[in-house]
Amino acid sequence: MPKTNLTDPLIRALRPPPAGTITHWDGALKSFGIRVSQGGAKTFVVLIASGRRQSIGRYPIVTLAEARAQARTLLAEKTLGKVRPTHTAFDDAKAEYLAECEKENRPSTVYECKRLLATHYPFGRSSIASIGSRDILRRLSKLADRPSERQAAFRAGRGFFRWCVRQRFLDRSPLENVPVPPVSPSRDRVLSDQELTAIYRTAVEGATTYHRIVALLVLTGQRKSEISHLQWSWIDKAAFTITLPAGITKNKRTHLFPFGDAVEAVLGTTPRFDQNPFVFPAARERKSGKPSTVFNGWTRPKAAFDAELKAKGYAVAPWHLHDLRRTLSTGMAALQVQQTIVERILNHVSGGTLSPIAQVYNRYNYMGEMRDAVQRWQDFLQTLLSNKESITNGRDLRDIRSQRARAAE
Repeated sequence: MPKTNLTDPLIRALRPPPAGTITHWDGALKSFGIRVSQGGAKTFVVLIASGRRQSIGRYPIVTLAEARAQARTLLAEKTLGKVRPTHTAFDDAKAEYLAECEKENRPSTVYECKRLLATHYPFGRSSIASIGSRDILRRLSKLADRPSERQAAFRAGRGFFRWCVRQRFLDRSPLENVPVPPVSPSRDRVLSDQELTAIYRTAVEGATTYHRIVALLVLTGQRKSEISHLQWSWIDKAAFTITLPAGITKNKRTHLFPFGDAVEAVLGTTPRFDQNPFVFPAARERKSGKPSTVFNGWTRPKAAFDAELKAKGYAVAPWHLHDLRRTLSTGMAALQVQQTIVERILNHVSGGTLSPIAQVYNRYNYMGEMRDAVQRWQDFLQTLLSNKESITNGRDLRDIRSQRARAAE
């Protein structure tokens, strides 16, 4: 509503709204106003942050002159970083924080941050000012047997509370002087041929989204966040290439890589939904009927996949999806693929054996060499399954190749 200079006669003349409250802002002092409630109470307020108002006192117990002077003090302290906020619920601050994160981060990053805060920081409507270091450490200590999760939870909380300090919700973060939990040892897990065969066969014989994602991870060596965000428009079936935009890759670089018949076979069994750009959309839908986002439920499908491996009699030691990427890298090296080419396929910043200056001036895309490497890896996987096994749910690789050869004639 229009701003006018608040005066005593004007304030006395203000009428209560039919419901809720209404705030009249002062034209003489920015961010200062008076809130009138349905019951007729009139309270001076000052806006000290976006959507965050602090009450000064009720009129006429607090005079206009006193309230305006107090507002100037609070606004000055805000500028100097000294303002101490009133009660702010943890969930309210978290919602505002995640809304900002969505503007600056990839969907997968926001999803993971949301998951970590919801799982390990269940403070609900508690005031964030009442949350101490011991409250957080007590919860994180329960993750002693899951060091990676503990460290991820700590970093998510630290980022959130630092943001709270910048927004003046807190004077200091409860994790300010708390050391980061020990870094988990770097994983060096490489699947054995028997384990790789079991996982790959189970993946290509399955019919769920998770089965197809695992199959593509085995075949391409890309990151799970990149494959789960895959869009149909990024796939060039004529050129047998996939282009991952910089917005979803870890190193923020566009990644063009080739794929072979086996990937084509997996994509051929993947259902395509009208007006949905994603290859693997989320199952849950919004009220409007549109898919909410991409596949992001990893825990339960992974447990079900492991149970399926066990039910089939396969002996596979505990493993992670990222182990498939490491296994491809190791396997290609064993197949005499140059490290430079492996790094290109994996979209590593290092560029393999190229020096930093060479990475700047060498603009060759190594597409031919990458195709050869992809074919070697695919043939190796086929030998693991044996010629008697179909790896494409009814479409053998040799049938696909024959079909392509006939089409080319």
